[in-house]
Amino acid sequence: MTPSRRRFLLAATPLLAAPLTAAPPAASSLQGRVYRTLKIGMVKEGATLTDKFRIAREAGFQGIELDPPGLDIAQTLAAIESSGLPVDGTVCNSHWQIRHTSPDPAMRAKALEHLKTALRETKAIGGHTVLLVVGHGEDGPEEEIWRRSIDNIAQAVPLAAELGVSIAIENVWNHFLYDHKGGPEQSVEKFVRYVDEFASPWVGMQFDIGNHWKFGQPGEWIRALGKRIIKLDIKGFSRAVDKFAPIGEEPDDLPWADVRAALLEINYHGWCAAEVSGGNLEQLKKVAGGINRVLGLA
Repeated sequence: MTPSRRRFLLAATPLLAAPLTAAPPAASSLQGRVYRTLKIGMVKEGATLTDKFRIAREAGFQGIELDPPGLDIAQTLAAIESSGLPVDGTVCNSHWQIRHTSPDPAMRAKALEHLKTALRETKAIGGHTVLLVVGHGEDGPEEEIWRRSIDNIAQAVPLAAELGVSIAIENVWNHFLYDHKGGPEQSVEKFVRYVDEFASPWVGMQFDIGNHWKFGQPGEWIRALGKRIIKLDIKGFSRAVDKFAPIGEEPDDLPWADVRAALLEINYHGWCAAEVSGGNLEQLKKVAGGINRVLGLA
């Protein structure tokens, strides 16, 4: 080998090897990773669905969630087209009353029917997730309602996979998978095991950051759930006064810096849905601004 050829190979080797060995730079911000959405019921003004979509977009939201079953598909598609605001996902509107944990087989069959309809309607309007509250702890011993609800919801998973629409289980105050009378340092381990029992990429968590600050550390829960989190809900909460609060405003005392750090650590990319009282355009702008502040989006 000639000296010139040897010098060329030695010089080129680090350049050739770099893409194989260099780690990507760590992200320092959630900007460009998290997108703002909200529940349709938060938009308190607007005579038509299109008006509501336009108001949500003007307020600073990038998507909106509707509440099947029972959507007017044509009207929704027209609102999307006219406003330019997509429906990123939905919330099953009957899940508190018609529950997958019910001891009544007829009620569970109806819950399954509603979930499947919600999946189909969500697909028809371009959404990617259906938020689901799986039931309530009052429906029986935890072991029984655990098995009951998983067996029932699992029957909708093949349809979710076929449609490409995920079932997103929300952590709520439903006395299930946590101790409602317990203290503020609870583990998310039961939620992890519950989601994992489905053994499907089409079932995950729509993790509500504010709901369980009363019972556990949201940063720790986010880290433990990891890729099981397919979407976020967001609201403020105060442990000091034991009530919900405006996002990032007094008396909200959520540890938002650790929430941001945890979302970066799990490499979260996706939607974050406001779930607060809402209001008119000006109030919705405040909600969007609060999300921006606490998550560092602006």
